[in-house]
Amino acid sequence: MRDQADLVGDNDAAAQAAAPPGAGGVWNYSHRQILVIMSGLMLGMLLAALDQTIVSTAMPTITRDLHGVSLYSWVVTSYLLTSTASTPLYGKLGDLYGRKRLFQLSIVIFLVGSVLSGTSTSMFELIAFRGLQGLGSGGLMTLALAIVGDVIPPRQRGRYQGYFGMIFGTASVLGPLVGGILVDTASWRWVFYVNVPIGIFALIVINRVLHADAARRDARIDWLGALLVVAGVSLFLTGVQDLGEHGRLTTAAAVYGIAGIVLTVAFGWWETRAAEPLVPLRLFRNDVFSVSTTLGFIVGVVMFGALIFLPPYIQEVKGVSPTLSGLRLLPLMVGMLGTSIWSGRMVTKHGRYKAYVVAGTALLVAGTALLLLVRVSTSMLALSAILLVLGLGMGLFLQITVLAVQNALPLSELGVGTAAVTFFRTLGGAVGTAILGAVLIAQERSVLPGDVARLGRVPGSLSAFVSGMDRAYLYCLPVAAVAFALSFFLREVRLRDTGDHLPVLE
Repeated sequence: MRDQADLVGDNDAAAQAAAPPGAGGVWNYSHRQILVIMSGLMLGMLLAALDQTIVSTAMPTITRDLHGVSLYSWVVTSYLLTSTASTPLYGKLGDLYGRKRLFQLSIVIFLVGSVLSGTSTSMFELIAFRGLQGLGSGGLMTLALAIVGDVIPPRQRGRYQGYFGMIFGTASVLGPLVGGILVDTASWRWVFYVNVPIGIFALIVINRVLHADAARRDARIDWLGALLVVAGVSLFLTGVQDLGEHGRLTTAAAVYGIAGIVLTVAFGWWETRAAEPLVPLRLFRNDVFSVSTTLGFIVGVVMFGALIFLPPYIQEVKGVSPTLSGLRLLPLMVGMLGTSIWSGRMVTKHGRYKAYVVAGTALLVAGTALLLLVRVSTSMLALSAILLVLGLGMGLFLQITVLAVQNALPLSELGVGTAAVTFFRTLGGAVGTAILGAVLIAQERSVLPGDVARLGRVPGSLSAFVSGMDRAYLYCLPVAAVAFALSFFLREVRLRDTGDHLPVLE
């Protein structure tokens, strides 16, 4: 117990004094109030998660209208860059100044970026406005989960965080479907305008139900650390994106990547000296935190890297419309929906979470291995079964790692810890998407006509794509296996029944 106290540091007393009234510093909300609050938070997360995938089916139309095929990937990358890089800053600002107003500000920033994106007249405008959207998204993803930690004790938190896993998974799968429907029935601009009514409703709910933030505590913002991490992550992801675009290591990719790594190392050095570090490195002495963040990064690589190839496979290889391709991904959503809610309830009932992480990563390995069997001739029934296995695995553990971190850290660093898990998972997704995309491109270019027979005697372009997808999944499999092995090192910490700022160790 002494080791845990050493980890917490001297600012626990200040955090406890500044905490809102209630049991152990947690507001005494009724179950009905919590459900209403959750609806506002989940709407905010829905906005951020939906926009990670909703543009995928609209991009061909957008690039034709705005005459910018060569800038195709930057519409996605600009959003991902600002969302990923701003996550730690939002976590720290929320710990210092309260999360309610900051969450509302994130919604406003996101909505402004959405409206401007919808009115874009050039690809350069759209890229810039998507970056603004991402800046709001970084706050939505992080602060929503941190606010859950503010209003619900850890023991009860699994029950509600299962719904966040459901929202994240549902949005990831429904994004291409919604985007396809809007493009087919209205205009690609409605892919962005659809966010406005959802965001306004979320603002109203949060403003009316969530109590005022705790009193501001006297502290300084680590602006230099924020600058270093934003610049470092942005440059590194730009290098990875360039690598993915060209399918090989270019001079630009090397320069961006090295510069990003140097600045990220400088960020780590500075965080050991800053008075109020953005990401306190001492948190990595907590094995629950270090294992969960590493697990989040690895799972991000596999999850996003694996899912990015499925919509184009269904559309191009199977020859279905964007709307129907979204419908074909529903088994993934059903799996995530079922196990996310079920695991959350089981964690609340029994106060244990490690078994679900182990089982979830095991199913992730199984699903990734099954993806290696996908060919041009694979039936949609077989593909649906594979997607169901992946969904069942992801739903079991996606949000439980967040719960584990929140339970193992003091309230004063709840936002930082939550932001770190989200940051590393999103970063893993960005890296996985770019690197596995590069693998697919390189394999496509290397496929010879003789390979067509092995892949089903179909036109060479389809066989090349399936061959590239197969190679990418082959790279995913050992990464997923590492996640499964790492899950056994996640230490079980008994979930607290109150908001006490120190976890109770077994």
